[in-house]
Amino acid sequence: MAFLIKLPFLVILSGLGAIAMMVPMAHAIRIGDFFTARVFLHSGILFFLLTGLVAIATANYQPRITARSHLIALLGAFLVLPVILAYPLYFLIPGVSYFQLYFEMVSSLTTTGATVFEDPARLSEPVHLWRAFVGLLGGFLMLVSAVAIFAPLNLGGFEVYSAGPTNGRARGLARIKAADVSERLVSYALKFAPIYFGATALLAFLLLLSGERAFIAVIHAMSTLSTSGIVAREGLAGSSGGFVEEILIFLFLFFAVSRIMFTTDRSALTLKSLWQDYEVRLMLFFLTVLPVLLFMRHWYGAFEVNDQENAPAALLALWGSVFTTLSFLTTTGFESAHWSAAQNWSGLHTPGIILIGLAVMGGGVATTAGGIKLLRVYALYKHGMREMQKLSFPSSIGGAGKVARHIRREGAYIAWLFFMLFAISTAGIMVGLSLTGLNFEQSLTFAVSALSTTGPLASAVLENGADYALLDDAARGILCLAMVIGRLETLAIIALLNPEFWRP
Repeated sequence: MAFLIKLPFLVILSGLGAIAMMVPMAHAIRIGDFFTARVFLHSGILFFLLTGLVAIATANYQPRITARSHLIALLGAFLVLPVILAYPLYFLIPGVSYFQLYFEMVSSLTTTGATVFEDPARLSEPVHLWRAFVGLLGGFLMLVSAVAIFAPLNLGGFEVYSAGPTNGRARGLARIKAADVSERLVSYALKFAPIYFGATALLAFLLLLSGERAFIAVIHAMSTLSTSGIVAREGLAGSSGGFVEEILIFLFLFFAVSRIMFTTDRSALTLKSLWQDYEVRLMLFFLTVLPVLLFMRHWYGAFEVNDQENAPAALLALWGSVFTTLSFLTTTGFESAHWSAAQNWSGLHTPGIILIGLAVMGGGVATTAGGIKLLRVYALYKHGMREMQKLSFPSSIGGAGKVARHIRREGAYIAWLFFMLFAISTAGIMVGLSLTGLNFEQSLTFAVSALSTTGPLASAVLENGADYALLDDAARGILCLAMVIGRLETLAIIALLNPEFWRP
């Protein structure tokens, strides 16, 4: 174990990626697809041997390992690992270029869930399992890295709290910074693995009990916990589990709302602690207000088609709005099977800008969700409320404690900077996509989909048949870069370019 910890982070990830190929290999053997099994087996052995040679060559190389070096390794992992992960697919999916497969693996590893394959039936079950499993591992990588790498650097949303912690939190951060980065990665990986993979297995089992086929249940469970939204068929429509399956997925999407869901201290996870969490409160607000507004809008449309007395359709439309709101807020991108019921019931289309806004806000800090993060949105909200209060009472003093005051001031300031960086990144990606021939609506949707790691957003918003499969390689290359930036966050990329960041 000590030898492995001292290896470069990227080498360790490459070795784990090679070992992960044994999972689709085992499934291919189970269903009797021995050609696919051989491809994954040989690919895994090949890259495991190559990784072993690199590990031996770098065994005596002991650079100064810091959180900065691991952040660079994490950036390299999202750019290099997909080359390895796409290798077995090149022999299993004929007629597809290697760059398209690279795009597919970047999308899976960053938990974006964008796919270049219009027809899911074209892919075999082991290939679908590989896509979902890579997404599951990518989500776990970001979950552990958020606490082990981003937290000590005050990145990834932790900067909102950085300058105003309580004494206990300050001591905790001091211990985090004093510990070796590799040791933190191993420590948090061991702590989070039982919760993360255990919740995935539990959801898969519950989906199986709901009547869903075992393979589909596993795919949906992986996609839910990783918020990748990867499916092996056309979404949740026509699922064997029906309404019960959507309820189960809805409950497990709460893991992407707040980092408190992954705490190893189960006694700290109570209804009171959940209610006091800023991100959970904000999620409940959006989960209440937006579906009601959508429901009222569609109810008004139902008057025009004389269908307002159809109570079952109204309830299904309301549930479809609630489920889809949480799904896109956590950047998963699942659409309820009843999401289209609202449109069919009222004859009105749901504004795509609402889904785009939900994806941009994103889920919780230190979760598998992408986007700006709810904590930053909360800091901006509290700052805005305080500024409006000062308009009426200029001499008033804000209360609620030191942490709350910090969130309203310094936290809101850094949150606003990140929001502007996100907006600038979106504009830059849109300009690049427009040069490839996409119009404004398409450029905006694809840019937000990639930067917020919500791949299914494009198919949910665009109505003219535009899809990732129709993009050229230049557009896919831009989106690959956007997905990596969105997963690591613009603030972390900017930090790597800052000379002050490198000074001890």
